[in-house]
Amino acid sequence: MRSDALFNRLRILEAATEVLAAPGDTSFKSIARRAGVGQGTIYRHFPTRESLVLEVYGEEVDELVTAVPALLSTLRPPLALRAWLERLLSVGTRTPEFADAMSGATGVLTEQHRQAYRPLLDALSALVDANKASGTIVPGTTADDLLLLLGPLWRVGADDEERARSGRLFDVLMRGLCPSGGTREASVPEGARHVG
Repeated sequence: MRSDALFNRLRILEAATEVLAAPGDTSFKSIARRAGVGQGTIYRHFPTRESLVLEVYGEEVDELVTAVPALLSTLRPPLALRAWLERLLSVGTRTPEFADAMSGATGVLTEQHRQAYRPLLDALSALVDANKASGTIVPGTTADDLLLLLGPLWRVGADDEERARSGRLFDVLMRGLCPSGGTREASVPEGARHVG
């Protein structure tokens, strides 16, 4: 990449980080204005809004992607899936722009869109495949299905009552997906569970 193109890319990412962190207009036009470039320059570097947003939250995306092998090596597949989805849900709850971008990951995607989502979809697919191999997930479940199901949970409010509600709904989701062991209680040895 030429030095001027690299400079523009860095300016765009810096501007996008600032614009996405503030309430108000988060359009490409607003980002271009903050970066001091034309909208066409943004599209040359980031062909979709989702690709720009996921690049801004690249550290979170990298952490999610790299967490998969460690989760699968230390937890049973349904609990690894649960832990990973909880992390993803947490990122989306803290950063609504990320949640909005992720809501576009389901359905029919152009190749440009699919490229933006590929690392996260591949990571989630690895978790789904591990559960399929162990017979601990509802047959036919896909990574796209899970992202679609998470969508409403990202919209739950941020106060304590709403967070508790989100937690209950997530438990319902996991019990439906992994009936044989996707709940927190499934990780507790039988004799250690509180009865009564």
